Amino acid sequence: MSHNWEVPVGESRFAVIVLAVAVVLGLAFGFAQIGKSSEVSQASTDSAPEERSATQQDASNGPFELSLGFAGDLCLADNYIPLQHLKELGSTDITDGIDRRFVDKMNEVDLMWINNEFVFSDRGEALEGKMWTFRGATKNVSYLHDLGADIVGLANNHVFDYGEDSFLDTLDTLSNAGIVTVGAGRNFAEASAPVYLESHGVKIAYVAASCAEYEVFTPEATETTPGIMWCYDDDKFLEEIREAAAHADYVIALPHWGTEHSTVLEEKQISSAHAYIDAGADAVIGTHPHILQGIEFYNGKPIMYSLGNFWFDDYDIDTLVAELRITGEQEGGKATMNAENVELVLYPGTQSNVFTSWASTPDERNRIFRYLEEISDDQVRISDDGVVRAA
Repeated sequence: MSHNWEVPVGESRFAVIVLAVAVVLGLAFGFAQIGKSSEVSQASTDSAPEERSATQQDASNGPFELSLGFAGDLCLADNYIPLQHLKELGSTDITDGIDRRFVDKMNEVDLMWINNEFVFSDRGEALEGKMWTFRGATKNVSYLHDLGADIVGLANNHVFDYGEDSFLDTLDTLSNAGIVTVGAGRNFAEASAPVYLESHGVKIAYVAASCAEYEVFTPEATETTPGIMWCYDDDKFLEEIREAAAHADYVIALPHWGTEHSTVLEEKQISSAHAYIDAGADAVIGTHPHILQGIEFYNGKPIMYSLGNFWFDDYDIDTLVAELRITGEQEGGKATMNAENVELVLYPGTQSNVFTSWASTPDERNRIFRYLEEISDDQVRISDDGVVRAA
């Protein structure tokens, strides 16, 4: 499968990644993604249809299937368990920590999103009074390339762990590596702006925000100061969802929320998820609790309340990679998306002994699927091949 994606160019309040820079710096970082070749360009919220993308003009006629991948909490901090484990093994190979079948799947999808829950920086001091702080060397960004990451979420409670300079280093490191970010920025305009990516002529919007801290260490971006997008109060986030829905074919809301290590949903998660869909989101994909939480369909649209950890610590937990499959037709260089035919597909596994394993036997897959149905209050049914449908 070929993977040629970009964002249409036009006037925007958020146009920060230039394709030429991404290509040059990508060569410096060694863009060697398994089975995927990606071009990065980030810009328009309101470009005219004819300006939207060379991808549309070059597209062949006929049916297509667009695949959007999602993985939960990832920690590439040198001061924490996953990379310490690789060091003990004397390895720099990501498949010594994550099953190659997951790595292959993540590189196979057209667009891959991961929750980047740590700081990329070679400087800074841990925030005083914060119990858990995670910092990874800037060179560790190469692991994101190994995992096929096209876009990462930064609206979380660990992206400011080492202060403002390290936070800015994180933005620069990812930008220089050609990886798009959502939910954080040098000011509110950047942190709040929907990110638009395009594949198969379909314009996908990503919006992200966090309400994960009881004692708040991670600042909300302001007009003049850096930080993340908050959703403690949903008003601003709902505005961004409405903006995204006005300019995109498909909108994904990515909240960082909920109670850690609990499958019991907070009332805010439920009411907010429904409000996000009412505002124009087509899917809600949550993170933060470090374990899987339930799934539901609201107005026919999927809500995954928590993806859980993907490769984050040494807990023995179930995990997964989620995929949204969007089908449609290409004709005359333009794509018609069949939103009603979007499928949510799960690829289950386990994180155990600092290794994220693919669930390869029918019994193991069935166990995880039945567990997900149970914690979803039997609102969904999951087929043997991982397709999730409303009960």
